[in-house]
Amino acid sequence: MRQAVMTSPGIIEFRDVSEPGPLKNNEILLRIKKIGICGSDVHVYNGHHPATPYPVIQGHEFSAVVEAIGENVSKVKPGMRVTARPQLVCGKCNPCKRGQYNVCQNLKVQGFQAPGVAQEFFVVPEDRVISFPESMTFEQGAMIEPAAVGAHATNRIPDLKGKNIVVSGAGTIGNLVAQFAKAGGAAKVLITDISDHRLKIAAGCGIEGILNVKTGSLEDSVKSFFGEEGFQAGFEAAGVDSSLDALMKNIEKGGDIIILGVYSRNPVVNMFYLGEHELNVMGSLMYRHEDYETAVEMISSGKIITGPLISANFSFDQYQEAYKFILDSGEKSLKVMIDL
Repeated sequence: MRQAVMTSPGIIEFRDVSEPGPLKNNEILLRIKKIGICGSDVHVYNGHHPATPYPVIQGHEFSAVVEAIGENVSKVKPGMRVTARPQLVCGKCNPCKRGQYNVCQNLKVQGFQAPGVAQEFFVVPEDRVISFPESMTFEQGAMIEPAAVGAHATNRIPDLKGKNIVVSGAGTIGNLVAQFAKAGGAAKVLITDISDHRLKIAAGCGIEGILNVKTGSLEDSVKSFFGEEGFQAGFEAAGVDSSLDALMKNIEKGGDIIILGVYSRNPVVNMFYLGEHELNVMGSLMYRHEDYETAVEMISSGKIITGPLISANFSFDQYQEAYKFILDSGEKSLKVMIDL
């Protein structure tokens, strides 16, 4: 079978390797159909990901068809459309014991610290697989993983329903977070970015409030969009100091801020806002299985829209060209798909 291996930053080699051997009783053989490239993948391509050694087989957001199943597998059958969580967890540390395996003390993620799905066939255990209906396309299936990030992040806010929300960063994750906030019953959602292109896509996905922070201030937009109510929860998905600072300055006192953005350097945090405003600033990492289930439900029902987020498709043999497209396109690129 074909396999794409990133041997060093910016270098991808294609190899012919043997197909996976006999399945264990709980294992499922997948034929990979679509692979999404995310921002963390780009960090690996650029050599800027601190926790990824080379060589590495990338790919962690994907869709597939069940090719074969082990003797004891009961959740899926050959021919079904599926994806799977890429998390390898120990099950023994305290976070795992209390059900927070997404922050396992010994977490490894396929595509980064373990081989990913950039190959024709891939084996996963039954407990990490999740099926999706045939009414969903394989592209939608590959968007389940980033959508699960949005599902998990919005679940970090207690009683989201009825609250006003600001999302900083209108990339793929910020867009999906904003959509999940709206679908979860938020009263009003405002999303910010420095790219009119990304904000236009957000508007096309049903997000009514948009702000380009290069041409307008968050403080003014909060007053005009939310009125006297202000906003009670914020999501920082841009990974920018000024974005975090603006959220902390303008959010209602006692509000909740969730950090999803990846910072290239540690941000300066205004401790006056944090302490004197009694803010709750929390992190959000990846997802759990129930977040995948929520993502499938919301995408299949049409409550979460993924089509406008797809910027381009490349064949498996064009993996290298896909990265060049992302780097050359800048803000014009959101989600790029690899087709097998």
